[in-house]
Amino acid sequence: MRYRAIAPLIPLLAAVLILSACAGMKKTKPSASNFQKPEVSLASFQVPQYDGYWYYAKSIEPTMGQAGNHGAPLPMSFLFRVDNPNPYPVKISNLNYSISFEGFTLKTVNNQDDYWIPAKGSDHIRSTTMITVRSAILSLKVASGFKLKEKGWSAPEALQRWWSKIPKSQVPVQVKRGRASFQADGVSKVVTFEGTYPRD
Repeated sequence: MRYRAIAPLIPLLAAVLILSACAGMKKTKPSASNFQKPEVSLASFQVPQYDGYWYYAKSIEPTMGQAGNHGAPLPMSFLFRVDNPNPYPVKISNLNYSISFEGFTLKTVNNQDDYWIPAKGSDHIRSTTMITVRSAILSLKVASGFKLKEKGWSAPEALQRWWSKIPKSQVPVQVKRGRASFQADGVSKVVTFEGTYPRD
């Protein structure tokens, strides 16, 4: 009889104990001393659409549209993994990195979208960009002329190699000089990262 009288109170007592324990737990507030640097890594890379390798000069009359110096696009989609070791969420508000093919840097990306990474958790950020044969030729001529000579390549030869092999993962794509800005309740840190895909 005594057990029957107490039994209905057991769930209520358990709930009171759980609430008391939660109330006694203190949430960790972000500070300069306890803010641990999150980690950013390159999880994967893909070319979402491939239209081949081609280039035509402005002297060529196009079938449609206006004449000009135009080259094939190479869309690139990078997937970054972000790990947050802190016991509170952090916001990433700036993701910058340069893209290199076999040591030749051809483009810098600046992603300023905001993402929240959960406490003691991880998430993925996709960053998509594009480079064209025309813009890559200009970049190589300005900054990489001597390096091309060292390899015995011309700019068109290098670009044809990359445009034909990168979509098949036959040439590694490198992320260099990566920087990510993190904030949490007024505290901020900058994290650097690099990566190569496919990995060795």
